[in-house]
Amino acid sequence: MQADVSTLDAETSRPTTSALDAASPARTELEPDPDDLPDDVEMSLFDHLEELRQRIFYALLGVVGGVVLCFWQVNWIVKALELPANGAKFLQLAPGEYFFVSIKVAGYSGILVASPLILYQIIRFVLPGLTRRERRFLGPIVFGSSILFAAGLGFAYIALIPAALNFFIQYGGEVVEQLWSIDRYFEFVLLLMFSTGLAFQIPVIQLLLGLVGIVSGKQMLAAWRYVLLGAVVLGAVLTPSTDPLTQSLLGGAVLALYMAGTGLVLALRR
Repeated sequence: MQADVSTLDAETSRPTTSALDAASPARTELEPDPDDLPDDVEMSLFDHLEELRQRIFYALLGVVGGVVLCFWQVNWIVKALELPANGAKFLQLAPGEYFFVSIKVAGYSGILVASPLILYQIIRFVLPGLTRRERRFLGPIVFGSSILFAAGLGFAYIALIPAALNFFIQYGGEVVEQLWSIDRYFEFVLLLMFSTGLAFQIPVIQLLLGLVGIVSGKQMLAAWRYVLLGAVVLGAVLTPSTDPLTQSLLGGAVLALYMAGTGLVLALRR
């Protein structure tokens, strides 16, 4: 009888496997399920560094190829970027100025052409460490980021650059003849286009913050006053010109993108 009692006490005092799993939810929260990591392969630090070196090498090869291709067609790219100037005449103020401008234009254009390959190498590097749930969001985020960057370039080319140039032309058209330095013009155009493309990534950043849980959609919506002030400051910082029209257009676009990103985060939470 005493043996039966001791056996019963041992059985009741020993926790079962299901009880351990239910009592320790921190293990499942902190450590991802191995089934959620389809490419879970053990790699040393040197293996990671070697793979990173290869990805960077392939990306640099793509950039070099894109720059060479764009330099081959640089005259066509230059003519396309001169269209918003509305027939203004450009001057070469120093020997070889247009040659260095061509290199600059080919460099920016080459990075743009090679951007799909760069994104592919980044994805291939981070993909093995992502869970199945994270992979479902990777495709839409990359696709949306690419579309927004292209939309930013188009917005700058179609709206911001013509508005800024028309403002400067009308402001001094009756006093000075419009003869512009080719180097200063392309510095203005390229900087404005790429800064606008980066500013259009705001919804993507909001989406990432919302998915991770750092900032909620309600908190984003409640901070609209600070965002309005930040949009004004960002429009003044990112635009190389000082005219209020260009700054207002970019600031308004930044505010609209922020509100769109806030709506997207709220919709995903629902």
